[in-house]
Amino acid sequence: MKKIGITCYPTIGGSGVIATELGKLLAKQGYEVHFITSSMPFRLNCTHPNIFYHEVEVNHYPVFQYPPYDLALSAKMAEVIDREKLDILHVHYAMPHAICAILAREIAKHDVKIVTTLHGTDITVLGIDPTFEQMIKHGIEKSDAVTAVSHSLATNTAETLHIQNEISVIYNFINESEYYVKNDPSIRDKFGIGQDEKVVIHISNFRKVKRITDIIHTFKKITEATNAKLLLVGDGPESSRAHELVEKMEISNHVIFLGKQKKISDLLAISDLKLLLSEQESFGLVLLEAMACGVPCIGTNVGGIPEVITHNETGYLVHLGNIEEAANCALHILTNHDVHTDFSKNAILQAQTKFHSTEIVQQYMELYERVLKKQTV
Repeated sequence: MKKIGITCYPTIGGSGVIATELGKLLAKQGYEVHFITSSMPFRLNCTHPNIFYHEVEVNHYPVFQYPPYDLALSAKMAEVIDREKLDILHVHYAMPHAICAILAREIAKHDVKIVTTLHGTDITVLGIDPTFEQMIKHGIEKSDAVTAVSHSLATNTAETLHIQNEISVIYNFINESEYYVKNDPSIRDKFGIGQDEKVVIHISNFRKVKRITDIIHTFKKITEATNAKLLLVGDGPESSRAHELVEKMEISNHVIFLGKQKKISDLLAISDLKLLLSEQESFGLVLLEAMACGVPCIGTNVGGIPEVITHNETGYLVHLGNIEEAANCALHILTNHDVHTDFSKNAILQAQTKFHSTEIVQQYMELYERVLKKQTV
């Protein structure tokens, strides 16, 4: 039985979701999976004899202004590597997790291979900071294998950090038992949404890069041509600004701020359209979640979004900041039944083929086998 250690950020976020769901599926495939994280991953909501959790405890020392999480993580990794005889340590994010894994390997007595998955922020934000550039590059180059969640991210990483190593592209996936087409009219009733109202949804962490104001301006134009509601799901630094803009544009009766939600699939079930108008996305997991639920998507033509949305088949790609274009595309979908139906069917099909969890997990397992074979050469 192969033993895989997984380290990720355990809180709400795409990378943590992917890492946790991957671990659960690997356990079903017969792998022994050890999560090494600062708290229980929020999607680790199952009991399985092949899944183990090791908490990273960060002690407070008077000499440190901030608790040394990275060192505590490295120490816990080394401990688990030796005690459980891990074959592979699969870390999500080069910074800090790949760096911690490399240090842990140096500390541990048992040999372990390191697989690093890049999700974007460690490259698009930290990678352009000269303070961390060489450290991130070191983490990538000292890993035994590196994956990225899109071709866009792989190319961006290689060019930004001058990486010579191969970066394999393995797309994100979703839990098909949670994200699928549902028909539950009672959900609309709970939020006071009329049967004649179209539902537009946006889900994010409300950071500036998500361009929430573009979402609201686009929706304002939508309301001028059709009866609609906007569901804003999530919270973050731009939340206050979003509230103020909705009030200023006098569309408060059409916008529902839901904050952070766990049962996203229920909200997608009543949605007619998903908007993601970010200025940067390495993949856009929320788009795939929407597509699996039969929701057409509109996204900006940036980063990995074009690898998820097939233009004029599962939705539309629009130019960054072009509100008029986004609104026109949205209305074309919302006011044309046949277009919406075709896009919905295409979205479901693409989610079930190109991005199906069985296919993606198989790619990870094949990568693990290649990495382990290098050990015996």
